[in-house]
Amino acid sequence: MPVQFMDVRQVAEYLNVSVQWVYREASKVGLKPYKFGSGRNAKIQFKIADVQAWVRQQSSPG
Repeated sequence: MPVQFMDVRQVAEYLNVSVQWVYREASKVGLKPYKFGSGRNAKIQFKIADVQAWVRQQSSPG
């Protein structure tokens, strides 16, 4: 099964943060970006499974 990706805008909406936060902070907090292409046309995307796993890790046990 192919790996599915979310673009920066989709990640921002999913996490309820700004697009700028995703560009600036995502890799600092443990979300691994994948870069497709090079130069100005490069696209930054994130694996959906990675984003969902990161969200689960942020939940502190009750």
